[in-house]
Amino acid sequence: MKKLRDLYPEAERDVTLRNIRTSSLEVEPGDLFVCISGISADRHAYADDAIRRGAAAIIASKNIGEKSVPVVYVKNTDEELPSLAERFYDAPEKELKLFAVTGTDGKTTTSTIIQQLIGTGRCGYIGTNGVSCDGYEGDSNNTTPDIDKLYEFFRAFRDHGCDYVSMEVSSDAYYRNRVKGILFDCSVFTNITPEHLNTHKSFENYKECKKDLFRNTKKDGVCVINRDAKYSEEFMEASAGKVLTYGKSEDCDLQIVDWKQNAKTTDILFRWEAETFPVVTSLLGEFNVYNLAGAFLALLANGYSKEELIPKMKELAIDGRVVMLKTDADYYVMVDYAHTPNGIQNIFSLVNTLGMDKIYVVIGAAGTRDPYKRPDMGKAVCENPKTYGIFTYEDPRTEEPADICADLTSAIQDRDNFEIVLDRGEAIEKAVMYLKKNEIALILGKGNEDTEELRNGPIHFNDIEEAYKAIKKKNEQKKD
Repeated sequence: MKKLRDLYPEAERDVTLRNIRTSSLEVEPGDLFVCISGISADRHAYADDAIRRGAAAIIASKNIGEKSVPVVYVKNTDEELPSLAERFYDAPEKELKLFAVTGTDGKTTTSTIIQQLIGTGRCGYIGTNGVSCDGYEGDSNNTTPDIDKLYEFFRAFRDHGCDYVSMEVSSDAYYRNRVKGILFDCSVFTNITPEHLNTHKSFENYKECKKDLFRNTKKDGVCVINRDAKYSEEFMEASAGKVLTYGKSEDCDLQIVDWKQNAKTTDILFRWEAETFPVVTSLLGEFNVYNLAGAFLALLANGYSKEELIPKMKELAIDGRVVMLKTDADYYVMVDYAHTPNGIQNIFSLVNTLGMDKIYVVIGAAGTRDPYKRPDMGKAVCENPKTYGIFTYEDPRTEEPADICADLTSAIQDRDNFEIVLDRGEAIEKAVMYLKKNEIALILGKGNEDTEELRNGPIHFNDIEEAYKAIKKKNEQKKD
């Protein structure tokens, strides 16, 4: 809570403020509404709507006329918002150690590993799987929230006893100024492949936005780089903090010497500071070896010892990542968030080690988002000789599901190992019903998300729930 005149002594009258909001749809009584210009909409046009919803005061940079609540004019609301949010929430970022992870794939897993290794009572998480720490859950529609919400979450974490934050920082975050002015204590680069080109217009622009995280790492901070990833040298050169690397080569600071996987665990041999030692983790797949290495190195570089971290690695669990469902049968069903060509190939590399006879893949692509990667997603699914693709929608929003599926299958029209099923629930059921002994259904793209974004708005939908419905139906039919 703040008084308006604590923030702007020149305000025409004083009022008590509850929170900062930049979307009128999110305004509740007592909020301060900031009329940012934004990229897609000028929020000055929504000042009256914010007041109707209970805004106690308005910050504007364009004349919006006489209002029933105090209006404070600033030179530029977009430039004012970061410093306003910092003042309003009493600079919580200065009381926290900030870990940030970026990359095309692996952001969620790596940032979640960091939180779990530190402990959810001491470290908050912000990313694809929500906003949370012990005793607190926030609400955000974006992987990286807008900066007003970001400061709100930082303050909530600190008030709930956290000393650390582990967060995903997307390319969109820098493109849309969501982390403007924030300096991070530790940044992690996982990998980069073309994505979000509808927003960034070119791969070079996309890379530059990713590099901004490392330019905005504190000079006495640490930049952790996957040396085996393509373009890693560019990210090392862009880094403002001390650079540490992980990967398979001997000149990496944390070397992945070897790794072996069984059905339940992965055994890894690491080398750090001239000492080679084993680690056992519940996470499966080579891609998770790299995700664990990035998180491990970030914590080693920030004062944690391997002795306190290693015992926790066997219990790691990532919501919506490589979730093997219980079927009580001789077939298998896995749910994962993989939604890029590289992510799909990573999942296949894991599944191929399990010796499955056939792989049914249910996958879609988000509507109104990055259509350029869709043909490559289709090829990644169907080039595997054991796979059969079932293409469907995934958060189609205002785009026609049939058009999305046409893009996904545009480069595989000469193949016969796929079909299109526009209803996602039906597609999941079909994949499960196809399964025979020693076959697996991979349900990709949404992990454990609880909503499906349709043309008329969101509905409740969860891939894991739908898969269990299909498993139950299959088992009942078998009994009959």
